[in-house]
Amino acid sequence: MRAATRLRALLASLRIRLVLLFVLMALATTAIFVAGMQRALSAGWDALLRPIVVDYVDRLAAEIGTPPDPARARALAERLPLSVRIEGPVTQFDSHPRQRHWHGHETADDENPRLLRRETADGHRIVFGLGDRDWADGPRGIGWLTLGGLLLLTALAYGLVRHLVRPLDDVRAGAQRFGQGLFDHPIPVRRQDELGELATQVNAMAQDIRAMLDAKRELLLAVSHELRSPLTRARLNAELVDGGPAREALLSDLEDMGDLITDLLESERLAQGHRALQREPCSLNTLVHDVVEERFSSARLQMQLEPDLPKAPLDPVRLRLLLRNLIDNALRHGGAAATATHLSTARVDGRLRLVVRDFGPGIEEAQLGRLGEAFHRPDAARQRSTGGVGLGLYLCRAIARAHGGELRFRNAGPGLEVTLDLPS
Repeated sequence: MRAATRLRALLASLRIRLVLLFVLMALATTAIFVAGMQRALSAGWDALLRPIVVDYVDRLAAEIGTPPDPARARALAERLPLSVRIEGPVTQFDSHPRQRHWHGHETADDENPRLLRRETADGHRIVFGLGDRDWADGPRGIGWLTLGGLLLLTALAYGLVRHLVRPLDDVRAGAQRFGQGLFDHPIPVRRQDELGELATQVNAMAQDIRAMLDAKRELLLAVSHELRSPLTRARLNAELVDGGPAREALLSDLEDMGDLITDLLESERLAQGHRALQREPCSLNTLVHDVVEERFSSARLQMQLEPDLPKAPLDPVRLRLLLRNLIDNALRHGGAAATATHLSTARVDGRLRLVVRDFGPGIEEAQLGRLGEAFHRPDAARQRSTGGVGLGLYLCRAIARAHGGELRFRNAGPGLEVTLDLPS
């Protein structure tokens, strides 16, 4: 499976495909050239060279005589790079007897072209051939050298293609950084060509996106800060109202608005990732106890905290906010269930793990992957009456990522289980 995956990735590589294209073009060009040259040489052989060879072989056979003279044949083989074999009723002669065995096979007369054989009037057959077969090792060595040269040229072509498409690697890495919101390192412009122009345009696009995000963030922060003052005054005025259901409802709504503004501010601050954190050694169990006692002392919670968890470098303010949102989300959507909301901590594979599970209706599987997106509410499972605008889990995910952790969701059947893993 891994080998097949690697092969598919290799074949999907632009470098490999370009090199294969060059090789195929070279092979096709070579095949066309060789075929054309063979056609041209074949026509030249039939028209020009074959008559000359036939006439020359006739002269050699005449020089040996009829009946064939072995002495003349031997002198001819010594003078020219030829082998001569005579077979007949009277004379049997072979100037190169060992060459009748070539690569372990007996050489048959039919393997020699007819133009190199002559029949004498007295029934003898004279067969001419090349006198020295050592020449065959030369083409074999040349073939290996040619193959080595082709492999070397292929390697050089790959290196050249790798150099040419290197800006694409820079663009890909830059696009990944920009997608994560990291705009401080633009794509390097290595060459002044089409790819260099592409890198410049992508950098310009990234700066435009960064400017738009900064403008949106500044506007959101400004509006959130401006809302705090009238919200504080409204809460003070609500405290002066006579007690009753209306007063409690008003205070609850004002508290929700305050939490919403806090979530907005924190989500924008956490856009800077780990740089927005104020880390200090903290106990996860202590943070859980503090949040439960402060905000959820009367809630139905079943806690199972692993003792002696090591302290970890965490931002206590942001972790309290994360715990508040996770527990509040679980209570709102599973508080009416017969089973109390479950809260546990543990250490798994060297990381701190927090699990919050409610026993409510859960959500649709199609919506599970979108949990943690800003302002997303899976209304099919969680109605507007349950409260929230879809920022709580988004903020939790931002806090987890800023700490180098991970937030995961799954339908536990019944209910939703949220797992937070943090580095210890």
